[in-house]
Amino acid sequence: MAEDAILGYLEKNDHISDSGQFAAECRIDHNEIVNIIKSLHGFRYVDAQDIKRETWVLTDEGKAYTATGSPEVQLFLAIPPEGIPKEELQKKLDASVFKIGCAQAAKNKWVEMGKQLVTRKIQHVDDKVKDLLLQIQEGEAINQDDIKALKARKLIVPQTWKGYSVKKGPNYAPKRKKVATDLTRENLQRGDWKEIEFKEYNFTAKGLPTEGGHLHPLLKVRQQLKDIFRQMGFEEMPTNNYVESSFWNFDALFQPQQHPARDSHDTFFLQAPSTTNELPEDYVQRVKQIHESGGYQSRGYGYDWKREEADKNLLRTHTTAVSSRMLYLLAQKPFAPKKYYSIDRVFRNEAVDRTHLAEFHQIEGLVCDRGLTLGDLLGVLHEFFARLGMSKLRFKPAYNPYTEPSMEIFSYHEGFGKWVEVGNSGMFRPEMLLPMGLPEDVRVIAWGLSLERPTMILYGIDNIRDLFGHKVDLGLIKRNPICRLGL
Repeated sequence: MAEDAILGYLEKNDHISDSGQFAAECRIDHNEIVNIIKSLHGFRYVDAQDIKRETWVLTDEGKAYTATGSPEVQLFLAIPPEGIPKEELQKKLDASVFKIGCAQAAKNKWVEMGKQLVTRKIQHVDDKVKDLLLQIQEGEAINQDDIKALKARKLIVPQTWKGYSVKKGPNYAPKRKKVATDLTRENLQRGDWKEIEFKEYNFTAKGLPTEGGHLHPLLKVRQQLKDIFRQMGFEEMPTNNYVESSFWNFDALFQPQQHPARDSHDTFFLQAPSTTNELPEDYVQRVKQIHESGGYQSRGYGYDWKREEADKNLLRTHTTAVSSRMLYLLAQKPFAPKKYYSIDRVFRNEAVDRTHLAEFHQIEGLVCDRGLTLGDLLGVLHEFFARLGMSKLRFKPAYNPYTEPSMEIFSYHEGFGKWVEVGNSGMFRPEMLLPMGLPEDVRVIAWGLSLERPTMILYGIDNIRDLFGHKVDLGLIKRNPICRLGL
């Protein structure tokens, strides 16, 4: 019906100046007219030009005032000629009407807000606000000052009306021709394919999206990091145990039992099984001694070390717990230099925000050899981060219970135009290594960083919850680049 009306009108007239007026005259819904115009324009039956008009419509509050009157008039009419106590007047009106009415009526100098009584200052008022709202509702024009006043009171809001002006197109015809989309066997048998008009082939149309699996950005960056470690001759550590004992997670790293990180506010402890019974007893005794009274030229911490604290099971807070296990196993055999790395999940009892999660991934690398120095650590860090595309590095002294010296690692981010912390590093302390049974001249250099931070920088993500967790948009997995050059 709408298509016949448009094509039929253009057969006798040059153009349709306004689709809105045309829809009203034909008593057809304007949205239906708009959809038909778009379709006819696509096939060049008509040429259409956009029309936009700014109109004003009433808010819900404005619509309410067209029925009940403005608050100031409601308040004025509720005041008898002799006046009324403020408390009684307040009971007669809705709370919002009373509040707005008092302000507007006082502004208009209609009422006197006395200490005892509220009285009228004039005897008659016109509800100009209601009249203006009714005019807008009827589509009538009002002056700009009144519009500003109503808009300030949030009684009206702007609305953009969209329509079209239409004229005949190069393919105009009073009736739309039905074009074929396929050449069928029957067309060939009948021979009518010579007269059939076929729909033009759209070479720019997109085909159906291909279905297939997609790799998460974290998996891509993790694989790239693994490749870098392997190229540098590192061997991956087994990190399949999320549950770890406090001994391997803290005590073996020369971290005292009163350290804040061992508090339940920072660490997830298990209820069942709450403790472990699989610890090497001779090593446990050496760790106990180094904590309580020191050794190997160390004074220790000088406190009463408790076995029950070391036996507690927890969700590992860092993959360094795996490093401590690997170094202990390495010490049980004739010494051979090793380079280890790990990339896996860790857990910390932290408040969740845009940069922190209670569950994230840690990257860790370590080199174990005789006679290593801080210079070796700096050299390895420059090589590792250069392969990540971070050639500008700075280092800042830091403190870790199990490394000395310790350094925070900063890289200059060209996009942010500033230095960004990217990791932590240091040399494992003798108090950690010697109780394991490693030779005295063996040193271990190590560094760690999160997997999420470089991934967020590489993919332009500013909220970690958009990258990892239950709120991740699956569209991110499908839309992110297949690969990244330079990493």
